[in-house]
Amino acid sequence: MKAIIVCTSVSHGNTKRVADVMGQVLEAPVVAPEQADVAELAACDLVGFGSGIFLQKFHPNLSEFVRSLPKGEGRRAFVFATSGLPELPFRPFTRPLVRSLRQKGFEVDDTFSCRARDTWFPFKLVGGINNGRPGATDLAAARTFAEGLRARTGTPS
Repeated sequence: MKAIIVCTSVSHGNTKRVADVMGQVLEAPVVAPEQADVAELAACDLVGFGSGIFLQKFHPNLSEFVRSLPKGEGRRAFVFATSGLPELPFRPFTRPLVRSLRQKGFEVDDTFSCRARDTWFPFKLVGGINNGRPGATDLAAARTFAEGLRARTGTPS
């Protein structure tokens, strides 16, 4: 099974670290949206989409990329994110991207998020929050998540 991960990681490399762990498990390259080849994505059995969260939203580059994708059917995807603050149960930040992917014909298998270093303005005054994250426990959780995806999709180990 062929997989690829499209990832925007701009602040501290947090999301890229998570994507790299998932990519190792899924034997999938990690590419930025501007490097992604739409034809290659169409040929993949599983596509991951992830970024850091900015004001409860995915990075605009990733969101715009998803909106630009052609509609297709039966493609499988997963969504992942890193954020300074936890995902709110009444307003999950993964929901809009999942909705956009479903409108493009993707079957979204699952979502993953973990906390990460955040130095957005108010947190910068105190040296940031979640320093040292994603850490070993977060990356192990990302690995476990990807192993679950691999088991469900039949991606070889």
